[in-house]
Amino acid sequence: MDISLVTWNINSVRLRMPLVERFVAEFNPDVLCLQEIKCRTGDFPEKPLRKMGYEHLAVNGQAGYHGVAIASRVPFGETFSREFCGKGDARHIAVTLGSGGDAITVHNFYVPAGGDEPDRSRNEKFGHKLDFLTEMRDWFSGSAKEHSDRMVLVGDLNIAPLETDVWSHKQLLKVVSHTPIEVEHLGGVQASHGWHDAVRAHIPPEEQLYTWWSYRAKDWRAANKGRRLDHIWVSPKLGGSCTAVEVVKDARGWEKPSDHAPIMARFTI
Repeated sequence: MDISLVTWNINSVRLRMPLVERFVAEFNPDVLCLQEIKCRTGDFPEKPLRKMGYEHLAVNGQAGYHGVAIASRVPFGETFSREFCGKGDARHIAVTLGSGGDAITVHNFYVPAGGDEPDRSRNEKFGHKLDFLTEMRDWFSGSAKEHSDRMVLVGDLNIAPLETDVWSHKQLLKVVSHTPIEVEHLGGVQASHGWHDAVRAHIPPEEQLYTWWSYRAKDWRAANKGRRLDHIWVSPKLGGSCTAVEVVKDARGWEKPSDHAPIMARFTI
C-alpha cells in the first residue's frame, strides 16, 4: 500500500479552503491531516473536500479554536478521538487505514501552544502543555497499543526539539516551544513507543529546518526566524516505511496563508 500524507496546521479550514484546494491541485495527497481547523464538527466544510475526492472524513471540531480533522481517499476502518487533561479540547483524532495485517493507525494531534511564559506556577497554559505531553507519553506506553502498534503520529506538536529546529538555539532557550523542559517532555512521548522522527530521517538533523514562521515578521522569508513545530513520526514496526518527506515552504507565502507550512510524506506499507 503506497500512501501520500500531509500534515498542516491550517489555522481555520473554512477561511483557508482555497489554500487546501491549491495544495491538492499541486501535490494530490491521499490523506490530509489538518490541525487548528477552528470550527465545530458540524460546520466542517465537507462539500469541497468530497469534490476533491476525499470521501472519508473524520472530524473532532470545536467552536472558535482548536479542532483536528483527517480527510482521506483511502477508506477508514476504526475512527476515534481521545480527550486529554479533562479540558474538553478537540486536540486528537485517529483513523485506521487499510485492513487486516496491513492496517495502520494515523494519529493527528494539536498539542497546546503553552502561552508565553515557561513557568507553570505563573502560566496555567504552560502547565497544561506539560500535562498534555505527560498524558500522551503514558497513553502510548500503555493502552494506546490496544488499537495498533503499526502507527503514524502527525501534527502540530508545538515543540521544536533540536538546535537546528529553531533560528537561534541560544536566544530561544527560554522561549516557549524550545525550552529544555518541553524538549524533555516531547522526548518522553517519543521514547514511550520508540517513535522514529520520519522528517529527520530524510532531512539530516544538521540542517536547519522550520515549518512555522510568525505573522509578526514583515518579510518572513527574509527574516527566516522559523521553528520546526510540526512533525511526522512512525512506530518501530513502520520504521522504514516513509520513503520521502518535503516541507512545502512555498505555501507559507501563498495569499492569506497559515503561519505553518505543510509537510508531505510518502509511505510504502
